[in-house]
Amino acid sequence: MQHNSAASAEHAPINWITTIVFTATPLAALVLVPWYGFTHGYSLWAWLSLVFFLWACGISITAGYHRLWSHRAYQAHWSVRTFFMLFGAMALQNSILIWASQHRTHHRFVDDWDKDPYSAKRGFWFSHMGWILRDYPSGINDFSNARDLERDPIVMFQHRFYLPLTIFMNVGLPLLAGWAVGDVWGVFLLAGIVRVVINHHFTWFINSLAHMWGTQPYTDENTARDNPVLAFLTYGEGYHNFHHIFTHDYRNGIRWFDYDPTKWLIRGLASVGLADKLRVTPAVTIERAKLDLQFKRAHARLASGALDGAAAKGRLDVAALRERVQR
Repeated sequence: MQHNSAASAEHAPINWITTIVFTATPLAALVLVPWYGFTHGYSLWAWLSLVFFLWACGISITAGYHRLWSHRAYQAHWSVRTFFMLFGAMALQNSILIWASQHRTHHRFVDDWDKDPYSAKRGFWFSHMGWILRDYPSGINDFSNARDLERDPIVMFQHRFYLPLTIFMNVGLPLLAGWAVGDVWGVFLLAGIVRVVINHHFTWFINSLAHMWGTQPYTDENTARDNPVLAFLTYGEGYHNFHHIFTHDYRNGIRWFDYDPTKWLIRGLASVGLADKLRVTPAVTIERAKLDLQFKRAHARLASGALDGAAAKGRLDVAALRERVQR
């Protein structure tokens, strides 16, 4: 039933704004950026600007949009929240209110064909970016799950003025930075165009690949997976199987060697008084989840082995009977 209703919505109206933006930016990155590099070259400042803005936007999504506002995994000083609000707008992934509300819906209805805004059950393309290009029923905004965010003045300021903020952060700021270092178009192309394309697809990998590629050490009740490669690309967000069972933990990578710079940043902010109330899942709860899943899998293997043994015995009995009949 879910498959049929989802299939009927596959031809939902095209969202022309997102379709144009998410088509034009990668085309510009593939055509204009190499052309300018060959004909003019890029300054060191342009490359440094790319690195900084890439980090600022990425960390604002992971530490801000995701762990701070979507899951309330910790609390942060207003200055930190303002930084995340501004560079979150630069990341061009919608306002905090919309992003966090949709993400909470994703966790509540994970893998549901009709209710999960970017269900991995509907395929790689849909969960990666297809869900953004059309106005699917599953993506309709419902802020009833985000009343706390509607009371946050920084969140609502960004939501009300999202368009001018986004234009300034994505066009004005890179041009100003380029003018300041004497490489206007080099900085704009790298820190503006290339940066937004990388930010988009690395974030979307969590919605798509992190539900298809990796391991499930904590739960198999949904498609989320732990993947250290994706963690490296997404500031630690790749430990997605852990995250989907322990949603409100400020960490995604819990082991000392897990690459989770978002966790390190939050911990660092807490150490200087800019963050507090970090939420941590007790170690015994984590270990119990792992053991429960190991027991579940062991039980399934034993059951499968018993069935295989019974089937083998049945085949032997049939063979013996056929031999007797032939005699």
